[in-house]
Amino acid sequence: MCGIVGYIGTQKASPILINGLIRLEYRGYDSAGISTIEKSGISIMKDKGRVKNLYNLKGIDDLEGTIGIAHTRWATHGKPSKENSHPHMDNSKTFSVVHNGIIENYNELRNFLSDNGYKFYSQTDTEVIPNLIHYYYSKDNNDNLKFLRAVKSACNDLKGSYAIEVICNDYPDNMIVVRKDSPLVIGKGENENYISSDIPAILSFTKNFYLLNDFEFVLLSRDDAKFYDKDLNPIQKNTQTIEWNASSAEKEGFEDFMLKEIYEQPNAIRETIGSRFCEDSKCEFDELNFTREFLSKFNKIYIIACGTAMHAGLAGKNAIEKLCKIHTEVDIASEFRYRDPLVDEKSLCIFISQSGETADTIAALKLCNEKGATTLAITNVIGSSLTREANYSIYTHAGPEIAVASTKAYTSQVVLLVILVIYFAEILGLNSKDISSLKKEILELPKKIEKTLELSSDIKDFSKKVYQEKDIFFLGRGIDEAVAKEGSLKLKEISYIHSESYAAGELKHGAIALIENDVTVVGIMTDPKLVEKTVSNIQEIITRGAKTLVVTNQNIDTSMFDFVVQIPETTPFVSPILSVIPLQLFAYYISKEKGLDVDKPRNLAKSVTVE
Repeated sequence: MCGIVGYIGTQKASPILINGLIRLEYRGYDSAGISTIEKSGISIMKDKGRVKNLYNLKGIDDLEGTIGIAHTRWATHGKPSKENSHPHMDNSKTFSVVHNGIIENYNELRNFLSDNGYKFYSQTDTEVIPNLIHYYYSKDNNDNLKFLRAVKSACNDLKGSYAIEVICNDYPDNMIVVRKDSPLVIGKGENENYISSDIPAILSFTKNFYLLNDFEFVLLSRDDAKFYDKDLNPIQKNTQTIEWNASSAEKEGFEDFMLKEIYEQPNAIRETIGSRFCEDSKCEFDELNFTREFLSKFNKIYIIACGTAMHAGLAGKNAIEKLCKIHTEVDIASEFRYRDPLVDEKSLCIFISQSGETADTIAALKLCNEKGATTLAITNVIGSSLTREANYSIYTHAGPEIAVASTKAYTSQVVLLVILVIYFAEILGLNSKDISSLKKEILELPKKIEKTLELSSDIKDFSKKVYQEKDIFFLGRGIDEAVAKEGSLKLKEISYIHSESYAAGELKHGAIALIENDVTVVGIMTDPKLVEKTVSNIQEIITRGAKTLVVTNQNIDTSMFDFVVQIPETTPFVSPILSVIPLQLFAYYISKEKGLDVDKPRNLAKSVTVE
């Protein structure tokens, strides 16, 4: 969940490294540091707190090195402190290392190294890495590829996940990087190479990237990148061009990335729909090319994801079961592996992750592959770990999402899932009036989102009235319950207000005991088959003194509610895309009223790459 950056070239490294860290701060922000190779040897500048604190460090402006590594941390082992900040060095000050991931056997390695005379100055798992590299390096008398062999030998001893960058005093013109179960990309420039745990951090420098697989070692120089497999056999890799616009990783006049990304949703939906269908044509997924015989063998579909992506999966479940008549389960990825799931060759398992690097989701996918299931990844990042493990992959086209709290990635996932379901239904010969009208509704979504965003100022006004609340509840039935979950999560993530979501019909089975005078309750009502029942449920809480915010596209008597957001009418299959937008804005404006950092909420990072 940390962020790492590296540079080797002809320019001063320190400004490039710090700039990359600022762009990666959504991955971790309790401490930061950079390490460069200067004429006097390896230099390390680091401190706890935000990346901007690096500018205040004595000597930071005097760095001249053109090779360096950098890190912004989200603490796992050891509290946020200067000592626990990365980069870390070995005792001899020969190697400097940054690391993203978790070394599960670090205590065992630490004891081994201590027995061999090494001392430790931090509480981190990472500090064993440079010392372990030095241990092997000091025992190797062959200069040819000595640096690379030492890193490889150290990695053989590591258990867990890692993306590692290493620089060495004895090799001032080289850097070594390697990954296992943690993201790492290399951006190719002219007489320079950029390294990062995420593409947006270096997107302004290049669009040509090497995407690394597990256990691939890279020996970098200014004008070259040599790739080796886990046995140090040379391998060939080609670059891939990433077409994201670099400006997508900038605020472009918006106060926060989250607000910018909320307003980018109409275009993100347009790009995700792309040319997959028009109103009178069948859906096309060239990357799938499924047949009726292939799809007919599946008797069960699993949708597996974490957090917001799991909520998108709930919308997919609704569409699959209603349009394709296939039993579908939505599972939390972190729990899936541990319940011995009944998965076999007749199971289709769909995995959703914005980054494609979510550790729990990747682990669940590997299990499903072992059990013989067909696996399909839905992600926003080409070449991510999830896509390389899955049998099939399809992509949203939301562009870079920088704010920790997901918005445009979620709505893009929902729309792509629904389009995928239409594709399945048409192949299975289940074409219906529902599908024909659904295509039309999907094509109209971008304009309806723009209409919904016009309600922003009204939502801001209501947010000012309730931002000091300690508890807020979200209610919905059917597809609206899935939206209630996502709305509640957004509020928790960025406002730190305790929030719960409930199926509205469950209120009377216990949760209504929590309702007292002036408690705020948010109700979502978009399904015409359930709206009367939801109104009845909300009336029960009004009689107990609750304040109510209602998001609806139904023709109902609104006089009983304190505040109503009337969104454009659409089918329940895609209503989560519209009904969630007022809830995103609601969470955003409450957070702003509280004076919080919207883009970087406490204790959270964008991509969860550790279990």
